[in-house]
Formats: sequence, C-alpha cells, structure tokens
Amino acid sequence: MERQQDLDRLLTFVDAIVAIAITLLVLPLAELTTDIGDEPVTRLLSAHQSQLWSFLLSFTVIARLWFVQHASVRHLRVAPAGFGFLLMAWTATIVFLPFPTALVADTGSQTLTKILYTGTITLNVVLVAVMEFLIQRDPRLTDGRGTPHLAAALSNVFLLLVSLVLTLLLPGPSYYTLLLLTLDSVVLRLWRRVTGRRQA
Repeated sequence: MERQQDLDRLLTFVDAIVAIAITLLVLPLAELTTDIGDEPVTRLLSAHQSQLWSFLLSFTVIARLWFVQHASVRHLRVAPAGFGFLLMAWTATIVFLPFPTALVADTGSQTLTKILYTGTITLNVVLVAVMEFLIQRDPRLTDGRGTPHLAAALSNVFLLLVSLVLTLLLPGPSYYTLLLLTLDSVVLRLWRRVTGRRQA
C-alpha cells in the first residue's frame, strides 16, 4: 500500500522545516566570530560556554524529537482525521524551540525560561502521543508492518514532566535533567513488565 500523496508531501514539508529549525540554532554561534579579531579562540569558547551548551542541548533535543515523530508515522499510509492539524502544531513547537534556546544561554536560571524550554518539548511529545492514539484506533491506515506504540510516547511524556519538575526545583540552569529522556526504553520495559504481570 503506497503512501497517500498528500500525506507524503506534508511529511516532506515537515522534515524540511525541522532541518531549517535545527540549522537556525547555530546562527547565534556564527555571530560570535564576527568581532573576534586577534582574541584567542580558547577565550571566546570560554566566554560563551552557555551558548555552546544550549546549542548542543537543543540540537540533541530536536534530533531526538524528530526521531520520535518519524517512528510514529513511518508506517502510516493514509492520514486520519485531524492528523494534519496535529502535525502542524508539532512543527510549531520545533520552530519555536530556538527562541527558548536563546533564553537558556542568558537567562537559563529563571523559572519562566525553564517552563518555556521544557514545556515546549513536553507539548511536542504530547502531540506525538495524540497522533499515535489516532493511528492506533485504525491500523488499516498503516502499511500493516507496524503501528506506533502509544506506551513509548507516554513514557517520554512522563519523563519530561519529571524533568520539568526537577528543573523547577533545582537551582540554576538545571537542564541536564532532560537527559532522563534517554531512559525511555527502561521505563517502557518496566511498564510492559508490570502490565504483563497484571494481564497474567
């Protein structure tokens, strides 16, 4: 079953937007070199550690979010009702992310900055969970080789909510709590083990 042409164009459009958004992250770093003159590069890197850190963090996060979205739609062949709106909303969170990224570099310890940054990422994953729910309701929309696992998306939502709470509780720019996202497979295995025992 071939992918519906309109859906294929939509996903291609979204992929292009993500590529542009992830590229925009490096523009503030490129601007740092305009007035470097004879200043040692080591001093430049030391003076702008926060910008470098926020770039690396957001590059990793956006790449991770794209892979999660890609895994959800890779077998989709026909878009369910409302899917286009959800995908555009998901894309909006990606496009918006460079803004809180810039805030993290200068005002990373402020509560509102933490909410904007981690909250945007959390909304992104929630939208993926809703899309996966729509796809799971009708497996005929897929190519038959697989449907997305809603539990995987929900585990990411859970980890992001924990990360947001920890980020707000911890002092300073404590965005390293986002590394909890790397534990999604562990949470998913525990969830399946618990639900498997209940069913048994």
